[in-house]
Amino acid sequence: MKELQGRLNALLIRAATMFAMRDYMLLWLRLWVANIFYASGRTKVADGFLTPSDSALTLFEYEYDLPLLPPELAATLAVYAETFLPLLLMLGLLSRLSGLGLVGMTLVIQIFVYPTHFTEHAAWLAALLPVVMLGGGKISLDHLLFRSREPK
Repeated sequence: MKELQGRLNALLIRAATMFAMRDYMLLWLRLWVANIFYASGRTKVADGFLTPSDSALTLFEYEYDLPLLPPELAATLAVYAETFLPLLLMLGLLSRLSGLGLVGMTLVIQIFVYPTHFTEHAAWLAALLPVVMLGGGKISLDHLLFRSREPK
């Protein structure tokens, strides 16, 4: 038991020194905001993984009232975006691009859907903008796959 505890302690010390605080912050921001969007997307689906529910279609038709898009298309796009962009963000894969997509979605929600919820949307933007600006950090698939392309 003491050997296992010693190995675990060494692993924790190594993890604490391997990554900078910035990497842990970016991981936390990615997971926090991705959870919000993914949970929202799950409330919009029916039987399948990506099929908008009747209630979601009703919301997009009568309450959300997005310009330029028919409600069926808007609901489908929202379900896809709120499913795949948060998953990419959680994994830290294409972090900047998925974060930018969620920034765009947040702006659409703020301007057209719920303009009175500025403080909530500002918090989402505050979490997304560091990821868009800095990337996913070292605790991400982006770092594992593309670190040879990073400037030294």
